[in-house]
Amino acid sequence: MRAVVLALTVALVVPEFALDKTYVYKYEALLLGGLPHEGLARAGIKVNSKVLLSAVTENTFLMKLMDPLLHEYAGIWPKDPFVPATKLTSALAAQLQIPIKFEYANGVVGKVFAPAGVSPTVMNLQRGILNILQLNLKKTQNIYELQEAGVQGVCRTHYVINEDPKANHIIVTKSKDLSHCQEKIIKDIGLAYTERCAECTERDKSLIETATYNYIMKPAAAGVLIAEATVEEVHQFSPLNEIHGAAMMEAKQTLAFVEIEKTPVVPIKADYLARGSLQYEFATEILQTPIQLMKISDAPAQIIEILKHLVANNVAMVHDDAPLKFVQLIQLLRFATLENIEAIWAQFKDKPVYRRWLLDALPAVGTPVIVKLLKEKFLAGELTIPEFIQALVVALQMVTADLETIQLTASLALHEKIATIPALREVVMLGYGSMIAKHCVAVPTCPAELLGPIHEIAAEAISKNDIPEITLALKVLGNAGHPASLKPIMKLLPGLRTAATSLPLRIQVDAILALRNIAKKEPKLVQPVDLQLVLDRALHPEVRMVACIVLFETKPSVALISSLAGALKLETNMHVASFAYSHIKSLTRITAPDMAAVAGAANVAIKLMSPKLDRLSLRFCRALQLDFYHTPLMVGAAGSAYMINDAATILPRAVVAKARAYLAGAAADVLEIGVRTEGLQEALLQSPAADESVDRITKIKRTLRALANWKALPTNQPLASAYIKLFGQEVAFVNVDKTVIEEAIPIVTGPKPRELLKAALKALQEGIALQYAKPLLMAEVRRILPTAIGVPMELSLYTAAVAVASVNVQATITPPLPEEIETMTLEQLKKTDVQLQAEARPSVALQTFAVMGVNTALIQAAVMAKGKIRTIAPGKVAARADILKGNYKVEALPVEVPEHIVISSFETLAVVRNIEDPTAERIVPLVPELSLQNSQTSYSSEMPPEAPVRAAAPFHKTLCLAVPYIEIKGCIEVHSHNAAFIRNDPLFYIIGQHSARASVARAEGPAVERLELEVQVGPRAAERLLKQISLIDEETPEGKAFLLKLREILETEDKNVRVSSESSSSSRIISSSSSSSMSSSRMTEVRTWDTATVMEPFRKFHKDRYMAPHGASKAVSSGSTASSFEKIQKQAKFLGNAVPPVFAVIARAVRVDHKLLGYQLAAYFDKPNARVQLVVSSIAENDNLKICADGAVLSKHKVTARVAWGPECQQYAVIAKAEAGVLGEFPAARLEVEWERLPIIVTTYAKKLSKHIPMAAFKAGFKLERVSNADKEIELTAALPSQRSLNVIARIPEMTLSRMDIPLPIAVPINPDGTLSIQIDEDILSWIQKHIKEE
Repeated sequence: MRAVVLALTVALVVPEFALDKTYVYKYEALLLGGLPHEGLARAGIKVNSKVLLSAVTENTFLMKLMDPLLHEYAGIWPKDPFVPATKLTSALAAQLQIPIKFEYANGVVGKVFAPAGVSPTVMNLQRGILNILQLNLKKTQNIYELQEAGVQGVCRTHYVINEDPKANHIIVTKSKDLSHCQEKIIKDIGLAYTERCAECTERDKSLIETATYNYIMKPAAAGVLIAEATVEEVHQFSPLNEIHGAAMMEAKQTLAFVEIEKTPVVPIKADYLARGSLQYEFATEILQTPIQLMKISDAPAQIIEILKHLVANNVAMVHDDAPLKFVQLIQLLRFATLENIEAIWAQFKDKPVYRRWLLDALPAVGTPVIVKLLKEKFLAGELTIPEFIQALVVALQMVTADLETIQLTASLALHEKIATIPALREVVMLGYGSMIAKHCVAVPTCPAELLGPIHEIAAEAISKNDIPEITLALKVLGNAGHPASLKPIMKLLPGLRTAATSLPLRIQVDAILALRNIAKKEPKLVQPVDLQLVLDRALHPEVRMVACIVLFETKPSVALISSLAGALKLETNMHVASFAYSHIKSLTRITAPDMAAVAGAANVAIKLMSPKLDRLSLRFCRALQLDFYHTPLMVGAAGSAYMINDAATILPRAVVAKARAYLAGAAADVLEIGVRTEGLQEALLQSPAADESVDRITKIKRTLRALANWKALPTNQPLASAYIKLFGQEVAFVNVDKTVIEEAIPIVTGPKPRELLKAALKALQEGIALQYAKPLLMAEVRRILPTAIGVPMELSLYTAAVAVASVNVQATITPPLPEEIETMTLEQLKKTDVQLQAEARPSVALQTFAVMGVNTALIQAAVMAKGKIRTIAPGKVAARADILKGNYKVEALPVEVPEHIVISSFETLAVVRNIEDPTAERIVPLVPELSLQNSQTSYSSEMPPEAPVRAAAPFHKTLCLAVPYIEIKGCIEVHSHNAAFIRNDPLFYIIGQHSARASVARAEGPAVERLELEVQVGPRAAERLLKQISLIDEETPEGKAFLLKLREILETEDKNVRVSSESSSSSRIISSSSSSSMSSSRMTEVRTWDTATVMEPFRKFHKDRYMAPHGASKAVSSGSTASSFEKIQKQAKFLGNAVPPVFAVIARAVRVDHKLLGYQLAAYFDKPNARVQLVVSSIAENDNLKICADGAVLSKHKVTARVAWGPECQQYAVIAKAEAGVLGEFPAARLEVEWERLPIIVTTYAKKLSKHIPMAAFKAGFKLERVSNADKEIELTAALPSQRSLNVIARIPEMTLSRMDIPLPIAVPINPDGTLSIQIDEDILSWIQKHIKEE
């Protein structure tokens, strides 16, 4: 019976507003942003008003607000009160109280009407109230789901209708999932080139949006009366992951019935215009940045004021707030008209500094007005080509891609003046394709007619066989990525019953690459085409491999990848097989969520392919993909590299590298760089170097000869090309052909470089004073979406930077250079003395803002993360080059340093401000310091939920480090206060206040006048040494006494180390025994051989014959090497006693007390014995610390060196020997390192490292043998069984490692007798000399 009554009641659930009555409601709306924890700051707004509803006709109603009052909030929630925004309310009262009309039938709001005097912002507030009245009630169901229109768009809505018989109420609950909307009202800025990673947000989400509506209805005569309606809407966002804490925007609405009046609502005397529907209407918030609220009364005057401020305050050093002022300038330019900007340009275009600031700011404005302005000024000759290209590249990426701007860009691309400048036309055309791509992201139903001009250009170029024009058209179509371009592109694909096979290879490759952006939208259309290209063995291998790259970017299914793997089992081209196998294998290790299905498919497919392909050397084509993805934080990065080789030449045909990033459920191809040598390859293939019957060394020689004869190369094709992509869009490419080389050589060798050199030298002698400033809007990423109350909320990220450099350079050249510099001889240059003094003060200021909150032209209320960095790095140097005397000196001179060279800060704030009362701006730290926090969330089992949690005291620490000798002290001061006391998650560690400052100042002690680095070459080197260098003679009484004293010190040190090691080892016995089972089980995984493998002995090459006798042992070899080197050393232990130094280097600090501090290096050369000796010594008094390096070439196959250091080079020593010989019958090389004594820290860490060697060797494929090798010796032997394989044997204390037949990526040109099988052709050297003479 109750079900019948409920069914009858449901049939009557239709909100009623009688014609002769006015319904009065009390309305309250609240919108707050912050973290969902009490005791932290929040920001928001509140609206209070009476709402009068009156019917005009059966389906037309009037709504009027009475006594509206706006409140603003920025304080600690919930203890701080809302503050009335009196001035703002007064300014908007007239608009707010204007009645509006709306259509309303069966609970559904239709069209909305209002006079022109009602602004879009106020209109949206009215829509927020009407949104409550939107009720799609069905007469036959009480639980159902539908797509319902509302302020935020058409979204999934779930209804539940219940009856409360006791209270005689009908309760309607409506919930909306704002993440699943058929038509969502949203505005994204700066996100056009990002991809939504749906798989990244399947389990963890960064943005959650939901709304719940509760209605209490009372039965009425003709339907029901809405007695009370409450709305709760939540937008939860975290850049990491919502489970680790998230910021929240919470909207609440209450509409409560008060009374019924007889007085009707009367419309004002004005035309009521159609103002759309219930859906939100975007106003000026698109042009309004959320980080500041500016009252724009006179845009041109305000632009000039800020421009003058930027120019005046960023000369010698960057101003603290320069980035913020630069953003203000951009915002004002967005509100300015074309006439305003033209007037400002006319005023400042002849002032270089102002001109540069304008040209840096205008492209970042991002409005069609700027593109039009740049076009007009360039065509009028007011912009140079470099200025126009720089500005246009940025402007086309920043501008809103609407139909007007696209048509404007198309007209610019087709302009006859642009057509005469190839580089400029390429920039415009590529930008045109990017704009179409951006427009199609905003309007998925974008028409194919937008690409009509490009399709016409491509068709005309194909008919004329205009290869450069076809290339450009393909790149534009690739940027646009429109599915309608698939058919024109397929006409240029080989093997698809087209004439494309006759086109150059690079056109075929470009056509395949043009499918990449199309494949992201329509992978099913591209996959069959790509698979057919990969499997067509009649095609060029490079075409097939490029098609393979595109195929895997379409994220193919397991069936498709398995089909490819099965077909490649019969592949005859090893380059294609190697490329595909390495690509599939690298995909098996991918961890990014969007590639998880592909990784699984690759794991299946790799089992179908031959494992022999994994052993191919690197000379075959390879693909590599690496990535990292951290699911809890939803961040990741991926990199891929592709190398396409050619067996006929030494150069790779193509190399491509790409970087991809993941953040907060989005992904983007950040950067891609590609280089191709297709034309050069084809030219080389036509040369004798392509003869497959000759060996690789002959191919290399012929290749070098072909490169030298570049004038004989063809002119109708590029020799090489390169491109760069940013966020999946190609922004620039270059083709290098014979014509480019011919044009470049005169530029480099002609008179212009000489004139530039002459002008530069003249300017240096006169003195150069330069001030330069460069601003940059590095990031502007915004998402604007409406809330239930009709006020927009925004998630945005802004980053701006300004760099300023002040440089002063003065040069003195003695004697003065001749007027004709090219007539200057080498002898004249040798007699020149050049002195240079330079001072520079580079400084950079960077500011970043991350905002979540309300952003309108009238009021802003948001939580904001604000980061600032300012660096200043002054420097002053003096340099002198006296070529005649061989003296070169560089000095670092004292310079005035600011108190802090680096200042950085990060803080999270709650901010509220309104346009009518800018002085009343309130800023509250998100985390208050040293206050009681009543957190609702407690994770301690010992603490009751209601217990107050005291905020942790701020962390403050200062670290200082003094640099000895130069008396400079560096300090870092760190301050931090976060909200981790509430919750131990990353987001709570981030929010708060953090700062760091770095300073450099003089330390205590004598001041340093300057730092010097001096190099003296030639016979005067000995004169420049500040302290006489001598080495102690061990045979003298003084030498014996010194060695005896040093030995006593070292023995005492060894005893102390032994005692400490014994105590530490005894403390480790228990832990060692407890972990013995674990270590034994781990060691079973490592292959060891207790019996040594029989290895051929290493035999050295003899001085006079092919090799030493087979019976020569290693001991004899090593002993003879050591004895011969010792014999040379005994002749003269210190070469400085017999020969002067070849050169000397002195590095010192010059102090006011004239105390010598620093080091000097002297180099000596004993030519008869081919011996070199380097001695580094301290120039300080009573400091006998030295480093001695002594080496000799004992034969053409043998080199020995000894490095010793410590007092008089007697404390530590290492001997290294390198020689060539044979191992068995294979050419080999051996390196031996012996040590007499090493520092304790080195031996300690070496022992720790040796414990990990067995496992590392096993993973690297080495065989390990436990043998008793020398305790203080490491030996590494490498042999070449063939020119493409390597045997390696390493002997270290207690073990020997070996691995045989290691494949090499390239052939090593060494013959069995140790000679090189390659020679540099003399024709190349003679060509270089001849060409220089010709020029």
